[in-house]
Amino acid sequence: MSQDKTPLFSGLLAHTEKNPIQFHIPGHKKGKGMDEAFRQFIGDNALSIDLINIEPLDDLHHPQGIIKEAQDLAAEAFGADYTFFSVQGTSGAIMTMVMSVCHPGDKIIVPRNVHKSVTTAIIFSGATPIFIHPELDEQLGISHGITPEAVNRALEAHPDAKGVLVINPTYFGIAADLSKIVEVAHAYDVPVLVDEAHGVHIHFHDELPLSAMQAEADLAATSVHKLGGSMTQSSVLNLKEGLVSHERVQAVLSMLTTTSTSYLLLASLDTARRQLAVKGKAMIDQTIILAERTRKAINQLPGLYCVGKEILGSDATFDYDPTKLIISVKELGLTGYDVEVWLRRNYNLEVELSDLYNILCLITPGDSIEETDVLVHALRELASSRPVLKANEEIKVKVPEIPLLSLSPREAFYSETEVVALDEGIGRISAESLMIYPPGIPIFIPGEIITKENVAYIQENLEAGLPVQGPEDESLETIRVIKEHRAFK
Repeated sequence: MSQDKTPLFSGLLAHTEKNPIQFHIPGHKKGKGMDEAFRQFIGDNALSIDLINIEPLDDLHHPQGIIKEAQDLAAEAFGADYTFFSVQGTSGAIMTMVMSVCHPGDKIIVPRNVHKSVTTAIIFSGATPIFIHPELDEQLGISHGITPEAVNRALEAHPDAKGVLVINPTYFGIAADLSKIVEVAHAYDVPVLVDEAHGVHIHFHDELPLSAMQAEADLAATSVHKLGGSMTQSSVLNLKEGLVSHERVQAVLSMLTTTSTSYLLLASLDTARRQLAVKGKAMIDQTIILAERTRKAINQLPGLYCVGKEILGSDATFDYDPTKLIISVKELGLTGYDVEVWLRRNYNLEVELSDLYNILCLITPGDSIEETDVLVHALRELASSRPVLKANEEIKVKVPEIPLLSLSPREAFYSETEVVALDEGIGRISAESLMIYPPGIPIFIPGEIITKENVAYIQENLEAGLPVQGPEDESLETIRVIKEHRAFK
């Protein structure tokens, strides 16, 4: 198979060149029936391929033509047996992974720092999560990966688990020893599901961590749009068949996928795959050089620390992606959110995320030295205006403990509930999820007992201006909990 080909994109272009008269959706009919200002901004080329699954264009729910050809090319590029395109983002692919292996009551082993889509899939499937503590970085205040030893202990205690879910690499670009984790899980005949949302590029360069398919994982949900050059909301789900069947995955994915699939997104996946397979290594070469140059410049600034390979050394920090710039700002006496807002207001710079202690900046093939020089200049100005904290003034990082799971998330979600003040919820069973988003790591999920420490952590993040998401009450003054039925006197 030639990775230079783009059967899906080329098929769309061939169809539009015929200029058929359309008596089908979308109703804008190549833009003629839509708002003119929007049409002019988007452009006729894009609107001409905003089509629907008519026979010549194949059907994502039952691919047999150009979509199947494009998915087969992607499978070859990623080293998978099967690749499925997702227009529901990586969230849809992650939910598909979990629901492909779990039935109601089944156990699934997951790290605590999972994306909210994992929690959603656990609720939908009726599975029970068995949480593993990820390794915590007390200097940076972030969670890393899980270790093979922790996975082995979890499987020794729960050999009936239906899957092990691994985040690799993490949002911050840190990778665990994935090959060893796969080896451990497969010894129990348990499939490994990988949240590879932040690692589409790692498969295409030897200096980056092993990809899920290279590590022989069973399933991997991979965001092509995040770092691979496709359009937002487009992702792939890669499968090595054996412990999980491709028919099961296709059936579940189809259940979760809109029948009005976007051909703009699908075509962007096809062309992004071509670029990664044909030009990926050369592009990533330059990206790594630019990232290392930027890292070195930031580390010369007082009060700032940009993480490098010195972070490696444990099974949870087995490898890392140097194109992710984790920049610790705590020695400036500022939160990451403070720095995010300052960069936006003063330099029109937007970062990927901020937390209480760090900002995260991504360097991709779309960046150049001009942009990174602006970032370094801005951080230099910020650092020069702030005194560096003395050792005895340094901020001690805090990460919340995992609460006790009292009910399965599905049972809690569908239970009879009531709303109470947040402080009154301490000791009660939550019926909601609360998380810091991004990256979407839960503070607690449905079925867990709300603790005083978790409430304090929520308040600290709110006071810092960080986005706490999930509850029905956006003010976070109240929380929905499981209703308690008291005995009659």
